[in-house]
Amino acid sequence: MEAPIQDLFTINNLWMMVSTLLIFIMHLGFATLEAGLTRAKNTVNILFKNTIIPAIGLLTYALVGFNLMYPGAEFAGSFFGFSGFGLSLPEGWDSSNYNAGYTYFTDFIFQAMFAATAATIVSGAVAERMKLGPFITFSLLYVGVCYPIVGMWKWGGGFLNTLETPFYDFAGSTIVHTVGGWAALVGAFLLGPRIGKYTPTGMKAIPGHNIPMATMGVFLLWFGWFGFNGGSVLSADPGTVSRVFVTTSLAASAGAIAALITSYIKFKTYDITMVLNGILAGLVGITAGADKMGVLDAVYIGAIGGILVVLGVIAFDKLKIDDPVGALAVHLVGGIWGTLAVGIFGELAGLNQLLSQFIGIAAVGAFCFGSSWLIFFTLKRTVGIRVDEKEEIEGLDINEHQMRAYPDFASKD
Repeated sequence: MEAPIQDLFTINNLWMMVSTLLIFIMHLGFATLEAGLTRAKNTVNILFKNTIIPAIGLLTYALVGFNLMYPGAEFAGSFFGFSGFGLSLPEGWDSSNYNAGYTYFTDFIFQAMFAATAATIVSGAVAERMKLGPFITFSLLYVGVCYPIVGMWKWGGGFLNTLETPFYDFAGSTIVHTVGGWAALVGAFLLGPRIGKYTPTGMKAIPGHNIPMATMGVFLLWFGWFGFNGGSVLSADPGTVSRVFVTTSLAASAGAIAALITSYIKFKTYDITMVLNGILAGLVGITAGADKMGVLDAVYIGAIGGILVVLGVIAFDKLKIDDPVGALAVHLVGGIWGTLAVGIFGELAGLNQLLSQFIGIAAVGAFCFGSSWLIFFTLKRTVGIRVDEKEEIEGLDINEHQMRAYPDFASKD
């Protein structure tokens, strides 16, 4: 028996709000993961950035981002549209007159949680050597303007959604994860590596100070991803949501196993950090097509993501691009792979779809790389983006925040 329309609306809207809460928990996951994989002397700095980013994301998305990303048909062009500052309640905002599945405010808060994620990705790649002020300035501009413009290209009815074979990105392998990944690449490159990372005698490992914290962070992210992908169904449809839960879980699991095997072959050791990043690579990879994949498709996508994340970490180190947490290999490489996988596996597989996926990756990559370069380079030339050598050696906590995360313990690094 079909439930009455109002009951269905309430159920769908409730699931969207629950998904929003799950995505919010992901910010705690990013905070603990990044803190755990960096040194103790920079813990407060990492936690501060991951605390301020959601606040920046919510406020800027309310002020300009939401109306940049969803400008409405009368305001939207193929590449840019803007329907005004602030949140304007449409007629029927609190009922199915606005949308069959959720209210206007639920729509906003769900999308706002996505917005803040892009800058969170950047914080890990630039950890331990970037000034806090310029990072906040970058996040304000990138999350407030750049991310919603790119999001509009697909989710707001822009040109990627109007291709002959529309570009497909279910929950944001490209629109969220590579958006953060491209900025992370630019930031890490322009900052340069941490002191002592690459020496004349080779690369020196700089281990994180708290692997239990990092592990907890990955499990929080995996938990939150059920809302990230499951909420992107945009309803509580039982068949699609349950399918997305299964494909998401299997891809993460396959990513873990593939990263374990790959890292053991390469390093002859059981590296927990590679397994953790393998889980995340599987999650990022499945995000573009979680609703279109079968069981084996999800396993293949996650497994290839797990292999690529290990090879990606190695490749970026060879290029001397210092990424303390592996964000580039997880979000940039994993996001590109997951987007391409839509044209290779599952219901949409085909040459035309694969071509559209390439177009989407290239367009988003060019815009995000260019805009993040402009912001970072301008900041570098004006106020500077890197702390001085003394501050970096002593740690950002005591120099940027005048406090320590563990004041009762003497720092050894």
